[in-house]
Amino acid sequence: MSAKPDQGGVLFSLLIVAGGLLFGFGLGFSHMAQPEVVLHFLQFQDFGLLFVMGGAAVVTGTTFAVATRLLGRAPLTGKAYVRRLKSFDRNVIVGGVIFGAGWGISGICPGAAYASFGIGNFPILFAIGGMFLGAYAQGVWRKLGASDRSTPSQAD
Repeated sequence: MSAKPDQGGVLFSLLIVAGGLLFGFGLGFSHMAQPEVVLHFLQFQDFGLLFVMGGAAVVTGTTFAVATRLLGRAPLTGKAYVRRLKSFDRNVIVGGVIFGAGWGISGICPGAAYASFGIGNFPILFAIGGMFLGAYAQGVWRKLGASDRSTPSQAD
């Protein structure tokens, strides 16, 4: 029997909604929800998004650095902050290349896609549908690879 993930309660869920609203508003306000702005950035014609992403990374990094030192535990879940170490392997490189190709073709990344829908860009639903199909295909691919590794070969 698998354990259910900790949902953190109603307060945690409300905070997630509030964070999502703030994130979406920020994406729309900074024009990151407009695919043509992102494509201009990727073509080195408009560097405004570099400042948006850099500013967001500085604010987020500072918040996490301060919160982990002062609080020691997540304020809503009470869980201890732990450092997650992930190896830099082939999957990171291949996944990054595939993600970059999709980003370059569509001009939109996942968070911005939802915000783009929120500002009335309804054709973005095709990109969102493509993201879900791509993620599903990767999950099937991973599952097939795991079952191939667990099947004994003829030499066993």
